[in-house]
Amino acid sequence: MVGCVIVVKDQIIAEGYTSPYGGAHAEVNAINSVKNLELLKQATLYVTLEPCAHYGKTPPCSDLIIAHKIPRIVIGCLDKHDKVCGKGISKLKAAGCEVIVGVLESECHDHHKRFFTYHTKKRPYIILKWAESNDGFIAPLSKFETKPVWISNPQSRQLVHQWRSEEQAILVGANTVIQDNPRLTTRAVAGPNPIRVVIDLNNSLPDSSHIFNSEAKTIRLTSNEVDTNKPLAEQLCTKLYEHHITSIIIEGGQKTLQTFIDAGLWDEARIFSSELNLIEGVRKPKINGTLVTKKIIESDTLKILIND
Repeated sequence: MVGCVIVVKDQIIAEGYTSPYGGAHAEVNAINSVKNLELLKQATLYVTLEPCAHYGKTPPCSDLIIAHKIPRIVIGCLDKHDKVCGKGISKLKAAGCEVIVGVLESECHDHHKRFFTYHTKKRPYIILKWAESNDGFIAPLSKFETKPVWISNPQSRQLVHQWRSEEQAILVGANTVIQDNPRLTTRAVAGPNPIRVVIDLNNSLPDSSHIFNSEAKTIRLTSNEVDTNKPLAEQLCTKLYEHHITSIIIEGGQKTLQTFIDAGLWDEARIFSSELNLIEGVRKPKINGTLVTKKIIESDTLKILIND
């Protein structure tokens, strides 16, 4: 979400952020919350992303700023969407506005990394996630029950539910559904459920699987949508892009995770390491990346890598 703050004489008079898809943008929500519109003629509008200059789901924000004669605009970073990318700034300058660009630019760019990835790479921002045992396994070889075998501790699992609420979708392969019958919801926190995506190339999963219940929307990708003779990860990214999914957590098994890793199609990897030893099992994925975060969560260690 884009954030916007309007200031007059060092006092905040309005704040706004982007509404859900199709709704008003941050600048519109901020301007609409101003009680005395005359104040806008002496205001500075701060916004994390360049105001749009085209008609999409809503009218151009730059036109609204100009209409209210806001004299000074401070922008965090350029909008890389080809329909905007400098056009909003040009329109504001042409109308006589003072425009300052690049304030806290790296922070704003990081905040909007999902949006930028979607529009520049034509795929979602991809987060890989798994838990591995102390001896390097992510699952036992066999189980007596169709349910997850917990490697990470309860605190780590609650954090995963928080992550689910923060991303648009979550993806697993058919084997994970067969082995674990997961719900892939945010039961442990208050927050929206992600869209569930399952790779079911043979269309063999029973409709009674938890992933197909009514708790959240589910997208089933079968061989009707995917050509099994072509690289899978690339096709999945294309399908997710077509479904307008801007960010996704890959929570699948070793095969699904390694497919995205080998294709280089990932942005973050969030890996929990446990004190538990499984002795034997399914080996953890092989990944190379830059470590940016390492923290202790009770008995677990969380490492976050980025793909650079």
